[in-house]
Amino acid sequence: MKYEYWLNSMPGIHLETRNKIRHYVRNAKELYELPDKMIDAMTRLTEAEKEKIKQGKKCKNLAEEYEKLEKMGISFVTIGDSRYPKKLKEIINAPDALYVKGKLPEENEFLAAIVGARCCSEYGKAEALKIAGHLSDCGVKIVSGMARGIDGSAHYGALKENGTSYAVLGCGVDVCYPSEHQNLYDEILIEGGIFSEYPPGRPPIAAQFPQRNRIISGISDIVIVIEARERSGSLITADFALEQGKDVYALPGRISDSLSRGCNRLIKDGAGMILSAEDLQKDLCLSRKICGANEKNKRKPLEKQQMVVYSCLDLHARSMDEIILKTGLELFEVSSILLELIQKGYVREIFKNHYIRS
Repeated sequence: MKYEYWLNSMPGIHLETRNKIRHYVRNAKELYELPDKMIDAMTRLTEAEKEKIKQGKKCKNLAEEYEKLEKMGISFVTIGDSRYPKKLKEIINAPDALYVKGKLPEENEFLAAIVGARCCSEYGKAEALKIAGHLSDCGVKIVSGMARGIDGSAHYGALKENGTSYAVLGCGVDVCYPSEHQNLYDEILIEGGIFSEYPPGRPPIAAQFPQRNRIISGISDIVIVIEARERSGSLITADFALEQGKDVYALPGRISDSLSRGCNRLIKDGAGMILSAEDLQKDLCLSRKICGANEKNKRKPLEKQQMVVYSCLDLHARSMDEIILKTGLELFEVSSILLELIQKGYVREIFKNHYIRS
């Protein structure tokens, strides 16, 4: 583990680079012990990446660095670890490791991501609080990003009902961002967990938050959007959710309200409309204090080619020709896969040879 931590926390060596490295070596220990001339022979890497690895190998106190992590109360969970969330492992571009304070969700927990605008309205805050609280009362665990606005209200809504909440950060797990959420940070850790793909000490950088959003949706069973502008991080989370085959719900608002345009657009495109917390509960087939996953969440996972076809569909109808063009598959292959997806409940044919996600 000390070698995996060494590679994962190496400055300037990101997930994409680590994935390229794994074409050449089986594990981080093998990379650490590799002669420099063999690193130079890794043609998939840039010269800058090779140099960073060679500089990183000069670190001799790997065990000591790893012990510091443990003393901070941070768990380092790699994708091969049994604790790594199974739902997250199945997404495209899954993080190869997570840094965790508190605990990770268990496999049988039903998780709802609630996301939305940082600069939200009082109405949005109140609805996030109410929906999160109601779902928590039904046994649902709430996931969000601990940001100002809707995220914070969703976490508080869960905790108010003595529920469990998980926060996914776009910085190191030892960095409370925003700083005014320190109490929330501490409360989440009592029963839930805080995790990130970024090593401790990593500051909150704008480019890291869109990547963080794929983890929020990937670890959840459904994604709920409450107040979002037409171009916002919340819609990025919704897009990730659709790519990952998750159900998306949105809270409608006035058409003249800029904070509602993103949600209204999602609903127009086929997202589930939230009329009330109770209505959402019925839609998910949840009973009070019991988390009963609905039939959609009992669907069998998709095979590789099925996911290729499914990922090119969305809430707009796609013709057979469009699907063939996007996937590069033959007509007979696409026809067969679409039939399988329809039978599994993932896809609907809304009119002849035109398909949408179910």
